[in-house]
Amino acid sequence: MEEKEWFAKKVQEVAGNFKVNIEKGLSKEQVIKNREIYGTNELKQKKKKSLFIKFLEQFKDFMIIILILAAIISGIVGYIEGEGITDSIIILIVVIVNAIIGVAQESKAEKSLEALQKLSSHVAKVIRNENLEVIPSKELVPGDIVILETGDYVPADMRLIEAVNLKAQEASLTGESVPVEKASIVIEKEKVSLADRINMVYSSSLITYGRGTGIVVETGMNTEVGKIAGMISEVEDTDTPLQQKLNKLGKTLGIAAIVICIIIFGVGLLYGKDPIDMFMTAVSLAVAAIPEGLAAVSTIVLAIGVQRMVKKHAIVKKLPAVETLGSTTVICSDKTGTLTQNKMTVKKLFFNNQLVELEKVDQNTITKELEKLTFISMFCNDTKVAQDKTLTGDPTETALIDMGFSLGFEPAILEQYERVKELPFDSERKLMTTVHKLPNSYIVYTKGGVDELLQRCNSYIINAEIKQDLEEYKKQIATQNTQMAGEALRVLAMAYKEIDHEPTDEEMKTIEQDLIYVGMVGMIDPPREEVKEAVAKCKTAGIKTVMITGDHKITAVAIAKALGILENEAEAITGTQLEEMTDEELKQNVSNYSVYARVSPEHKVRIVKAWQANGEVVAMTGDGVNDAPALKTADIGCAMGIVGTDVSKEAADVILTDDNFATIVSSVEEGRRIYDNILKAIQFLLSSNVGEIIILFIAILITPLLAKWFNINVNLIVPLLPIHILWINLVTDSLPALALAVDPPEKDIMARKPIKPNQGVFTKGMTWRVIYQGAMIGLLTLAAFIIGLATPIEQLPTVTQTDAQGIVRTLSEEEVRVEIGQTMAFTVLALSELVHVFNIRNNKKSIFKTGIFSNSKLILATIASAALMFVILLVPALRNIFSIPVLPVMNMIEVAILVFMPIVIVELFKLLKINTAKDE
Repeated sequence: MEEKEWFAKKVQEVAGNFKVNIEKGLSKEQVIKNREIYGTNELKQKKKKSLFIKFLEQFKDFMIIILILAAIISGIVGYIEGEGITDSIIILIVVIVNAIIGVAQESKAEKSLEALQKLSSHVAKVIRNENLEVIPSKELVPGDIVILETGDYVPADMRLIEAVNLKAQEASLTGESVPVEKASIVIEKEKVSLADRINMVYSSSLITYGRGTGIVVETGMNTEVGKIAGMISEVEDTDTPLQQKLNKLGKTLGIAAIVICIIIFGVGLLYGKDPIDMFMTAVSLAVAAIPEGLAAVSTIVLAIGVQRMVKKHAIVKKLPAVETLGSTTVICSDKTGTLTQNKMTVKKLFFNNQLVELEKVDQNTITKELEKLTFISMFCNDTKVAQDKTLTGDPTETALIDMGFSLGFEPAILEQYERVKELPFDSERKLMTTVHKLPNSYIVYTKGGVDELLQRCNSYIINAEIKQDLEEYKKQIATQNTQMAGEALRVLAMAYKEIDHEPTDEEMKTIEQDLIYVGMVGMIDPPREEVKEAVAKCKTAGIKTVMITGDHKITAVAIAKALGILENEAEAITGTQLEEMTDEELKQNVSNYSVYARVSPEHKVRIVKAWQANGEVVAMTGDGVNDAPALKTADIGCAMGIVGTDVSKEAADVILTDDNFATIVSSVEEGRRIYDNILKAIQFLLSSNVGEIIILFIAILITPLLAKWFNINVNLIVPLLPIHILWINLVTDSLPALALAVDPPEKDIMARKPIKPNQGVFTKGMTWRVIYQGAMIGLLTLAAFIIGLATPIEQLPTVTQTDAQGIVRTLSEEEVRVEIGQTMAFTVLALSELVHVFNIRNNKKSIFKTGIFSNSKLILATIASAALMFVILLVPALRNIFSIPVLPVMNMIEVAILVFMPIVIVELFKLLKINTAKDE
């Protein structure tokens, strides 16, 4: 069966398709039958995930799986050995808390289709069984005859039977910035864009003027809005770059942990260590290798960023979207309402043979001709004006009233001359005429298309003189009209004549004759003032701005040039040209185009996908129903909060509450700052973990040497207990890592190129810093452990221990040495990391130049973590749990020296530029 092109069919053909009598409408039986065939006029709902499923999905992460296995094995071994399951419980609590955070922060179930359904929840006036009925729009079926009037929402896709001065606002569907004039004529072309199908009206559009009758041809999911709903539901949710990088990082660390555990376990057995002890040490190493706090810290860092962005007029619905903004390389933006003000505005006036800009007109020197031009614009106008100057009506007409206000004419002036007759605008005449009563005569005001109006004029007014050589003057009018049209201005001409009596209805038929031409006005939906600066900032930041619109090419090019998006007209193409390209051709040429005009929703999705196929991270901004699929497809979708439709808001990742394109630039800046800070947190946490791995790994390798030097049983030599490692990873490290989230941005943050999407977290520079700084912390900790083992016998304290059964025993000398060494290693590892966090803030500048106190939250977090550490060292009950004796004074001094060594070492590396040696 051939695809139905309703716009190409005659009304009788369409009626025949559904076996409907246009005068009588469908019968009750036909309605029932059609509903069985086509279903209700509603949109399908997408199945939502249950809370339980969302919770389970949090455990798919490779790092989490390894931690759960470590907890289970540790618990079993601990239970068998009678050592308790404290470590297992701590690990499982961490895993569960992380899952709860993940579920809590995950965006609420998709509401895109619910929002689309709201668009269909209006009522419709239909003719059925020869009667006019008002029914819920969901009950409509194909074949129904629907009556449309000004202010009605179109309830389904319809082929027009009758259109009387009918205009429909389709901006949310097609991107057309002004209401489209409709007619019931047949369109004989085979391919016509949605915006140019003037004999069709579409579900979700609004009737702004006139009246009409239509026959329903598509309902529910088959309407144009329905197709968009289908496209949204078909778009798969993709991981953001950060999610992908953290997943990759998790797998890398997990595999590394398993390999190291196997090596350590094997080495320990070769050295004759107890297999159970070695197994527990291997589990400790797995816990050490995996930064348990990383997932939670990265989530909370993003959440803090989201709170900051709310203050900058951006609501982030999905946490990782913040980071995606930071790595955005292309911004595809809708024109109407996003780059422009979504408000028609008069820019230029032509009168007295001169073209002037409205904003340069002096209110004190208004000529008679300009006054006439303004009077015609304001009186020959159906806009409703409220007392507070709020305007309601057609955008073109409200622009003319605004022009009058800007020239100093007040609303009260509209009450001076009563309107006694009128000829409404229609698409055939392209004119509107009103007749007003003056004190002693009547005046006719006419406005409309330039060519159509000039045909009705026989003279013109210039410098207060009425002249007859109109044919000569037409050349100048044509020149100025062409100039304004070239600037994408919509041009209307104005004329008048005075008559001595109120015209009869018969005389009104020929009233638009022998008019006196006054001038023209040129209007446009102007670009937002702040957008030009925002586009320039994007260029500096290495981000390409692309305009995608349903509007005409000439308008799009003019706006794009004004904003600095486009330099050469060859960078602009239309939807028709786009359709002729294959996906491969578009992929190869997409970087050559900055402006796409007269495009459909499917085109927008293709453009976004073409950029993505070239490895770009694409942000899409928009406000209409027609933007929703592209908002979903893009790496990050930004909807407008004020004028944006519910559909676009629900499909988007970010909502710009001030509808300002410039907000996206500050959002990109915030995204980059957050990404930088997450990298700082990762570098801090991983360098700490590498330090823990090195201390455990090296200590196992040199166990025989240590046992021999200090005459200690080989099975006792373990530098850190699992509980020590867990405490450092979850408590000591987490607070400073979180405080890094609010670190202020670097000054050149928007002067550098975006991060490459395929660039992992582990760049050469990052890997180098993590390794050398981790080695530094590990070796300082190992030094502390060895110093502790070497404590002179006379300085050793007496240490007692209470076991699980409550039996107290005194530890042997070698056990005390090991506990002192463990305590020193634990203290140095924890506190040196708190000192080291200040090194992380800037990889190039000295900590004394970055402003140690510029991040007060980091200071507080460091003090809090240190305080918690001292609580463990000083409270006897906790000391017993952590196996910590009171250190001799000399050991305390040695700990203090080792704790501050990271600053000395990293400052030296920064000075010699070794810290950034591997940065590209």
